[in-house]
Amino acid sequence: MISFENVGMRYGMGGEVLSDITFRLERGSFHFLVGPSGAGKTSLLKLLYLARRPSRGLIHFFDKDLARIEREELPRLRRRIGVVFQDFRLLDHLSAFDNVALPLQIKGAKRIQIADHVEELLSWVGLKDRMHARPATLSGGEKQRVAIARAVINKPDLLVADEPTGNVDPEMAMRLMHLFVELNKIGTTIVIASHDQHLVETIGAPVLSLDKGNMTYLAGGKPRDPDPDETGAQP
Repeated sequence: MISFENVGMRYGMGGEVLSDITFRLERGSFHFLVGPSGAGKTSLLKLLYLARRPSRGLIHFFDKDLARIEREELPRLRRRIGVVFQDFRLLDHLSAFDNVALPLQIKGAKRIQIADHVEELLSWVGLKDRMHARPATLSGGEKQRVAIARAVINKPDLLVADEPTGNVDPEMAMRLMHLFVELNKIGTTIVIASHDQHLVETIGAPVLSLDKGNMTYLAGGKPRDPDPDETGAQP
């Protein structure tokens, strides 16, 4: 579904933060993205959710050459991507419910469908009693869960997540990973940037490793769904 070939990226006139990045993401695959701070993980994620274009190299995205995609096409392509930002990027004037509902509203879903799906998902991530709260009244972990619910509510073709479990306790982290694995099972391609080595080893998915802007690929198997007994989650 996505391929990078000798991709480089720089900001302004500075040096390259990504150099000769080459990899492929098959449709329905699941990968972790790892590396030390400053390795270029956030920059690579920006390329994956179409927030930036590369300085050089070739990227094919949903069978399209990114260099030939017209600017007018980008919003339509971005609607196929769910993003979990490290800084959440919730809309402060909207409740948790309305933040999560936004992708469905943009898609034109019926009001009753929106209500059912949003309430079910917020309940599943432990926010049933906070769905009408605004972001300013939520803790960091609660904001994180709202951001994740918003990213997955639309069952995107691609989910890109930057440290999605960084603000939650280990039990909730595994519960959220169960959600990602289930989403992957129905066809969503997933890339998760994480510093949590235990989480990466527990799930067992293939790993893309960045160091000083260079990438290596570490093999792995299919992602292992966390044991519901570990998470308190129901299949």
